[in-house]
Amino acid sequence: MTDPTLRLPATTFRAVLNLGVTPIGGAALPARFQNPDLDVELHDEPGDEFAAFYLEFPDGKLHAEVSADQLEYHYHDADDEFSEASPWPADDTAALLDWTTRLIAHVLPRLPDLLVDIDEAAEWCDLGLPVYARDYDPVPLEIIEVEVEGDLLMLPWLGAGYVDHAHLDGADEPIALLWNPEHELADRPIAKAWLDGETGHPASAAEPGTDWAAVGLPEAEVLAWFEGFYLNHQVIADPADLIRSAALKRIGGLDR
Repeated sequence: MTDPTLRLPATTFRAVLNLGVTPIGGAALPARFQNPDLDVELHDEPGDEFAAFYLEFPDGKLHAEVSADQLEYHYHDADDEFSEASPWPADDTAALLDWTTRLIAHVLPRLPDLLVDIDEAAEWCDLGLPVYARDYDPVPLEIIEVEVEGDLLMLPWLGAGYVDHAHLDGADEPIALLWNPEHELADRPIAKAWLDGETGHPASAAEPGTDWAAVGLPEAEVLAWFEGFYLNHQVIADPADLIRSAALKRIGGLDR
């Protein structure tokens, strides 16, 4: 059902964004922190408003949450275990926290508008447009360039009934394929897919006891289809994620 050679080509996408005056001032990050994965989320539910900043490195992570009246942070070690203690030496940790505080102070006032622009830019990217730009007042603008991997071309679900997916707990980022013969609210797990740490490719397995005749497709075809689904939805980075990370790196002076 899924031909792995049917990949759309990778594309270069550019977004013109208002990031303020970049990069942030102050001391640079220690060398060990020069190539992080960065992300930010804004939670704006009434009564529970905060921004979450994620800084991930090969040997640990720093997660920071900032609300109207406080900044809280915690760490994860190289095995992704939660910890109140830093996995890095004290001097490096102090430098990282100082840099992160300055990054947050720069980003936070413009975060709502920036996230709206990034989401809109990602929509333009999904439409096949190569550049995103909108009208801004006369302000310094930055051109953020990202490489977007092409999706695997897939057929829709051709089996019986209805399917959906659900995220599962696990370091290998597993998801379950859910199926129901009659209702769109699929609720029966029939397979699981995850990222193979050795190969870097999706892997899958069927759930024992699945009635493949009722599903309407052979087990092998369902697993191949689900691995393609996993590749598109879990492995290939979303354009908005790429743009957010690149914008944060530009603000922090990590892409120069």
